Amino acid sequence: MAKRWLLIISALLCFLATGQKASAQFRSEAFSQNYNDDPNASQEETNAKRDSSFTFSISEFFGGMAHKRTSRMGNNFFGSMVFVGGQQIYNRDYWKLPIIYGGIGAGVGMGIKYNKTYQQSIEAGLPDNDAKKMRNLMFAAAGTVYWASLMDGMLCYETDIDHHPTRAALLSMLVPGLGQCYNGEPWKIPIYWGFMMGSLYYLNDNTIKYNHFRQIYKDASDPDSGYDGRISAETAKYYRDMYREWRDYSILAIAVSYLLQVIDANVFAYMRDFEVSEDLSVNLQPTVITPDTHFAYNPYGVGFKLGISF
Repeated sequence: MAKRWLLIISALLCFLATGQKASAQFRSEAFSQNYNDDPNASQEETNAKRDSSFTFSISEFFGGMAHKRTSRMGNNFFGSMVFVGGQQIYNRDYWKLPIIYGGIGAGVGMGIKYNKTYQQSIEAGLPDNDAKKMRNLMFAAAGTVYWASLMDGMLCYETDIDHHPTRAALLSMLVPGLGQCYNGEPWKIPIYWGFMMGSLYYLNDNTIKYNHFRQIYKDASDPDSGYDGRISAETAKYYRDMYREWRDYSILAIAVSYLLQVIDANVFAYMRDFEVSEDLSVNLQPTVITPDTHFAYNPYGVGFKLGISF
């Protein structure tokens, strides 16, 4: 169990490390060659359209809140996950702050109150299920207000770019499939939801069976339990480990399905305006080649430069 999760975590860390290195290598070179840029567009619009990264800058976030600089949509979103209301401050929607803080504060406060009442009822030996339900409802209400504040701040972010890649990805993060709908591809929603709901079904089924055989193993391994079932401890242990492994794979499948639909929304929003013209042109002209290495014998060379426009 521990080794399997260690292997999964190590693979994810390697992927993130190599991905960050690759993005650093290609962000300024490969992605700067956009043959569909509008020559009349402003530099801010062009940069925002090319920006598909989710890096976070503290100085950019607080500078944007102080209205001293422009802050990216994704930067505002992730910063507001900790500093709640930051997006509303950046968008100058100050009147929304009392609603957000009041809703979250009231929900958390009432949840703590009902939780205390429920704990006291347990200590008294008479569990108060109504207090338990109200506790869960209040905490859920606070979470809903928090979620709505992130959604509101992202949707109210002013931009002249249609189908912004960052907005598409954030929509899919908050509501799986909403980014695909934003991109005009609602036919993808049943696919991703089918994968996630199917994985969720198997997660629930494998969890139930895992708990069942785990209890049998405990009873069969305890001579004082009075267990007289036909399933031996060795058999129960085998099925316990098997369903635990399948449960873990179900969790991994849910996470992969969720991440795939977020990536899909971001990529297809970025590529939405990418068009290949039917007019192709080839430009061949002489050029002077300057080597990038100091080990070259001649510092300059003469050659030809080939440019293809499409």
